[in-house]
Amino acid sequence: METQTLEFIAAFVLGLMLLFILIRLFYTPLRIAFKLVLNAVAGGVLLMVINFAGTLAGISIGINVVTAAVTGVLGVPGIALLLLLQIVLRA
Repeated sequence: METQTLEFIAAFVLGLMLLFILIRLFYTPLRIAFKLVLNAVAGGVLLMVINFAGTLAGISIGINVVTAAVTGVLGVPGIALLLLLQIVLRA
């Protein structure tokens, strides 16, 4: 009976150590992925707001793969970059 208890405790401790190692291993990539998703959502919402409200001022940013990538990676500063590029390339 005691050997089963010791085996259970050893397996439990080993499982906790493995879980700790896995969390440490995946913590940074998951944090980066979460930040990228948060930037993409914030940039996408702002892109839609600018396209909706910008029609009154004659400002619009086309939604395509390039603008989605810039917005997804850079977030709100990416929107500012796209607007600045649009102004510079029009002149």
